[in-house]
Amino acid sequence: MRTTTLLVSFGLLLIVALVLGCQPAVPTEPPYPTKQITYLIPFDPGGQSDREARRQQPWLERSLGQKIILDYRVGNGGALGWSDLVKAKPDGYLIAGINLPHIILQPLQQDVGYKTEQITPVFIFERTPMGLAVLNASPYKTLKEFLDAAKAKSGEFAIGGSGTFTGHHITLLRLQKMTGIQFKYVSYTGAAPQMADFMGGKIGAVIASTDDLVRYKDQIRILGVSDEYRFQALTDAPTFREGGFELIEYVDRGVGVPLGTPESVIRKLENVFLEISRMPDIQTEMWKQGYVPLAMNAKQAKEHIDKITPVYKEIVKDIK
Repeated sequence: MRTTTLLVSFGLLLIVALVLGCQPAVPTEPPYPTKQITYLIPFDPGGQSDREARRQQPWLERSLGQKIILDYRVGNGGALGWSDLVKAKPDGYLIAGINLPHIILQPLQQDVGYKTEQITPVFIFERTPMGLAVLNASPYKTLKEFLDAAKAKSGEFAIGGSGTFTGHHITLLRLQKMTGIQFKYVSYTGAAPQMADFMGGKIGAVIASTDDLVRYKDQIRILGVSDEYRFQALTDAPTFREGGFELIEYVDRGVGVPLGTPESVIRKLENVFLEISRMPDIQTEMWKQGYVPLAMNAKQAKEHIDKITPVYKEIVKDIK
């Protein structure tokens, strides 16, 4: 009887083993990354997006164990690069620098080849307020003097900025609405050519990010900064608020991937960018150079975009 019981038990175990052995294997995601990663920069070399990517590049390569290739796809205020991003295979081997409010504003205006929701944010790592600046040789010493002169020649004063329907452009559009003065907006493909023309005297004024203002602060006069309080690295520069205009505007920069990228890939990238953003030396460099360090993970970045999107929809509607 005991022998029969043992045989029956053994037979049952054998059947279970055979059944389990016939079950299809649960598919597992391949390891990431196993090859080089392209980091797409949608603006000119030498601009903010490029400089930050170059700062991150060696740390990304060290943490991910793969080569990081910077690829520049310039045009339409960043839209050319972002339209290429959303068409890419969502496998984590093409990532791109993203800018807010650019990726919100551009699709609100026209067909630019991508929609905001087609870009999955991975991380937002920095912020820069905007500033209106002229060269030291300019006759305009204050924001009031500049605006008074511009009012007398409305539509003739040229101001340079990086891209259309970008943080630079929207800052100027908001200033126009607040003052009732029309300016001639000169759009550049990035901050590098914009500042080159400005410093060379080819354009009289610019709306520029605080890091560019810091780089050239000894050669320029900053008339207004779009921050609530005076900027840490530009304490001599007044805010627009001090000039009587409640103009608060920022550009946030981060990195994104195409919609549909596996969560495991997003988590891997998110953790590496978080590691970089927490480095004290990196944070010190960023503050000194005119950036505000941020550390928004994928969830926080998505929530941030969702929160500010209706705000920009109203701004655009109001400006129109």
